[in-house]
Amino acid sequence: MKKKFAVMAIAGAALCMAAMPACAAEDLITVGYAQVGHESDWRTANTQNYQDVFSEEAGYSLDLVDCDNDNAAQLEAVRTFINKEMDYIIIAPIQSAGWDTVLQEAQDAGIPVIIADREIEADASLYDAWVGTNTKNEGITAGNWLAEYLGDKDANILVIEGSVGASATIGRTDGFNEVAKDHENWKILDSQSGDFTQAGGQEVMESFIKSYEGQFNVVICQNDNEAYGAMDAMDAAGITYGVDGDVTLISFDATHDGLQYTLDGKINCDVECNPIQAETVKGVIEKMQAGEEYEETTLVEDQAFVAPGITSEYATTMTDEVLAGRAY
Repeated sequence: MKKKFAVMAIAGAALCMAAMPACAAEDLITVGYAQVGHESDWRTANTQNYQDVFSEEAGYSLDLVDCDNDNAAQLEAVRTFINKEMDYIIIAPIQSAGWDTVLQEAQDAGIPVIIADREIEADASLYDAWVGTNTKNEGITAGNWLAEYLGDKDANILVIEGSVGASATIGRTDGFNEVAKDHENWKILDSQSGDFTQAGGQEVMESFIKSYEGQFNVVICQNDNEAYGAMDAMDAAGITYGVDGDVTLISFDATHDGLQYTLDGKINCDVECNPIQAETVKGVIEKMQAGEEYEETTLVEDQAFVAPGITSEYATTMTDEVLAGRAY
């Protein structure tokens, strides 16, 4: 029954697209997206990507809710989508735990759920598909690059983590620590949450500077916005960083501004987390609509970038051409 309805729905959407520009609301495929919030440049790019891809011109009606990094608000948003009887629900989970009940409610209502960007701690039978990046591999890449870059030099490391409970935070931390444990001359002095924001990154870095002044030579920020805040704090304290500095700076996300700082030599290494995911999610929905087999797990490819003058087997050296070719 579900497959029969899906085929009829996609046929209606196709007819609607053929009759552009006008499109009746009842012909549109309704999609609810419970977005994390607007905490970073990465998130802004991700939101824009969904708005561009799931447009009325493409045959969709997108209800995107900015949950402002509030887990309770996100659960409420999903329940609202269920009550609205949306055709599909997409969730970028703020926290990885606590999803079983609301996912069961969506399943009972017969609404397919796609988990996007981050991961959740729930049985895979409770949702239909997952699309995102491998954040643990991102952490491993950062660790491998640092080992390659430092060689036998000691590393006294400060980590500005992302939001507490987010799978991106957990994955990047676990991945980096997996590499770090194999290096006896690496010491993680401290690790605190900057909540994936510039203000959070600056606040944590200011605290680190007071506690560990003169003791650290590596700073790892789990997204670009935290790195910008850390850079502001180090600038104010007269601490140099980047290619010509005393501190090696590693970031994650590889947004446009982050890669500009990498090109400028201020960030040594920026590990990508690709926000352009909506087209992949749309492809999964199209197969569901047509009653075709679809991939339950789809990994969005990432890469890493390093400042000019650095060569690496784990990353691409930044150039003006590389920056110009970026989609976000």
